[in-house]
Amino acid sequence: MAAGGSYSIVEYFGGDDGYRCGYCKHENGNFSNGMWSHTMTVQDYQDLIDRGWRRSGKYVYKPIMNKTCCPQYTIRCHALNFHPSKTHKKTLKRVNKFLSKGEMPVERCEEGHDGVLEEIKSRLKPISSILQRTVAIAAGKTQSFLSGEPMNSVDEEDVRPPPEDPLKIDHSEIQDITTSLDTESSNSTPREDAAPASAEKTSNVTAKPGKGADPNRPLCRKAKDIRKEKRLQKEQLKQQEPVSSSPSPAPSKSSSNQPKSLEEFITEYLPNDPLHRLEVRLVRSSPPSPQFKASFDASYQVYKLYQMAIHKDPPDKPTESQFKRFLCDSPLEAETAPDGPDVGYGSFHQQYWLDGRIVAVGVLDILPSCVSSVYLYYHPDFSSLSLGTYSALREIAFTRQLQQQSPKLAYYYLGFYVYSCPKMRYKGQYRPSDLLCPETYAWVSIERCISRLEISAYSRLNENAQAGDALALKDLGRALVLHRRTVMPYAAYARKRKGSNDEKEVEQYASLVGQSCAERILLYRA
Repeated sequence: MAAGGSYSIVEYFGGDDGYRCGYCKHENGNFSNGMWSHTMTVQDYQDLIDRGWRRSGKYVYKPIMNKTCCPQYTIRCHALNFHPSKTHKKTLKRVNKFLSKGEMPVERCEEGHDGVLEEIKSRLKPISSILQRTVAIAAGKTQSFLSGEPMNSVDEEDVRPPPEDPLKIDHSEIQDITTSLDTESSNSTPREDAAPASAEKTSNVTAKPGKGADPNRPLCRKAKDIRKEKRLQKEQLKQQEPVSSSPSPAPSKSSSNQPKSLEEFITEYLPNDPLHRLEVRLVRSSPPSPQFKASFDASYQVYKLYQMAIHKDPPDKPTESQFKRFLCDSPLEAETAPDGPDVGYGSFHQQYWLDGRIVAVGVLDILPSCVSSVYLYYHPDFSSLSLGTYSALREIAFTRQLQQQSPKLAYYYLGFYVYSCPKMRYKGQYRPSDLLCPETYAWVSIERCISRLEISAYSRLNENAQAGDALALKDLGRALVLHRRTVMPYAAYARKRKGSNDEKEVEQYASLVGQSCAERILLYRA
């Protein structure tokens, strides 16, 4: 029950029948339990999504993880500790370049593909290292290895990472594997052990088979150690420089070895008078605010174009009523709290206005502990800007802003992470992040989950075999029901009930929502 005395009210539907999966396209392989929420407090919904539930309009559903074809794990990002990846920085630079100069990228970047390519690159890196090592041996560049020395000259540390541009990945990977040895001396820091000594330098040295490393040659050193030594030398030189009497500029982030913040990357390269003006507006969608009503038609038109262009919907499918039901209607009550954010809790649309017109809309729920992303749609003309990635980064920054007003609001929920669908793995690139264990409802770092998911699409992610569901149903009789406009515990209702026995259904519902929610949420009984 909310602070104001209101209850959440739901009708439970169960989930016996399978339906078409949007990920693998299996006709009846997707299984979930669902309930219609007439109204819901933000705290109840926070507790539900922390047990694997998620809403679509007013319909709240929970995948049957050990039965559905593509298990969907709730994923959250630690917003305060988030640092953008190379792909994220590239997206921000792309958008800022468009805003400042009007340069639109030529390539079309489908959502999720950058993240998938980044994962492919990380997997190709060790393979590239192994191939380089093999080629080096065949080329005679690892004579020290054959004589018993460590083969650091082709160590994995020295492999040049694949290029940032995903469109060039195929060509660059081939080049990285087949030609890096030929270009090593010109593209990387020279190393004394990178190649055998020339004939002139080795003519006076007699090889001693079986005696180990040549004592006349410097010891092998890793590239990272050489870089560290050079960095220390530079710092020492700076300290030895005389102090200038003229005022020095304020120290930059780079001089103190502090990485740039997400907020700095968002505004980087933007002049004071950019060619295009981007404004981000937050409007409450439920109940609809005057600003939401005034921009409703423009927002709907962008949604319709998006569904037809990106999801190939026929023109008659994305109707206005469907738009309202899917992305505007929400069971969440608008609430405020003394320790909450200034904008309050509930459901919102975050609108991206470019030069006075809407080009993208992020649908959000602001909850006591998180900002939960519901959906994003954008104008197809701007698809090359990777607005899905850009909006997620803006939403993480928005979460950080809200956390300054409400300290416990520290997470950004990205919905479901579907490892079995490669296109959906991009959500795992927003790190540090956790996945929700489907059995204990404990959060587990995504790094510890990947190896398990590679073995099986469904996995108990919690490594502690003794751990259980801390909020498991213990007393069904205490679950609350709404019967004939009267709130009562299920035990009292069961004594008055007439007709068929519904205990099995109510027990399934209460087990899925957990003991605490079962004692707060009203389950409607006819």
